[in-house]
Amino acid sequence: MATKTAKEKLTQAEIKEEKASLEEELQQTLSEMTEIERRLEDRGDYSLGEGDPAIHNWELNLALYQRMRDKVESLRAALQRVEDGSYGICQRCGGRIDRARLDVVPAATLCIECAREGRR
Repeated sequence: MATKTAKEKLTQAEIKEEKASLEEELQQTLSEMTEIERRLEDRGDYSLGEGDPAIHNWELNLALYQRMRDKVESLRAALQRVEDGSYGICQRCGGRIDRARLDVVPAATLCIECAREGRR
C-alpha cells in the first residue's frame, strides 16, 4: 500500500468521515454548553466575609463555558473548511495535515511542522 504524500488532499471518504466526526463533536459540545449554562444560573453570594464556596464553582464553570464557546467556533470553522474544500490543508504551507493530527485536533489549521515553527 502506497503512503500518501504531504501535498495530497483528503479523499472524499475521509472528508465525509471527518465531517461526521466534526458534526458529532459540535453537537456534544453544544450539549455540554447547555449543561454549563444551567450551572451558571446559580451565582453564589459575593458578600463580604468568607463568601460562598459556590462562587469558586461558578467561576470555574464560567471559564469552562468560555473554552467551550471557543471550541464551538473552531469546530464551525472546520466544518466551513470541509464545505469549501480546504479542510485538512495547512493554512501556512499548503501541505496536507496528517490524519493522526486531525484525529487528535480535528479543527487543526496547521500541519505539525508549521505548528511547531509557530511555537518558536
